[in-house]
Amino acid sequence: VQLQASGGGLVQAGGSLRLSCTASGRTFNNYAMGWFRQAPGKEREFVGAISWSGGTTYYADSLKGRFTISVDHAKNTVYLQMNSLEPEDTAVYYCAAKRGFILSPRFLSAPYDYWGQGTLVTVSS
Repeated sequence: VQLQASGGGLVQAGGSLRLSCTASGRTFNNYAMGWFRQAPGKEREFVGAISWSGGTTYYADSLKGRFTISVDHAKNTVYLQMNSLEPEDTAVYYCAAKRGFILSPRFLSAPYDYWGQGTLVTVSS
């Protein structure tokens, strides 16, 4: 299984950015696809997750309304749309995959089976 994250870069505060995570190596039916981030000097933080079917999403409370996760089955790609970005959003963003999907913060924020390499997002003030 390979997860290839891309789309990071430098953006001004208030701007938007869309990250992509292209998945390969197996079928991902009944998988949860998650996004995490890690800011410098901080622990990794759960951002949100989506069921591979695309029918169900879950977000960290602090990010609701600004971040949106979606999936394009034709491209085997999961997206993280980030709007109204703030300097505090600066971090390396990782996509991840795990078997199963339970709409539970405990399940969705728990360790995942597969991880991408991360893409850096820098938000300038």
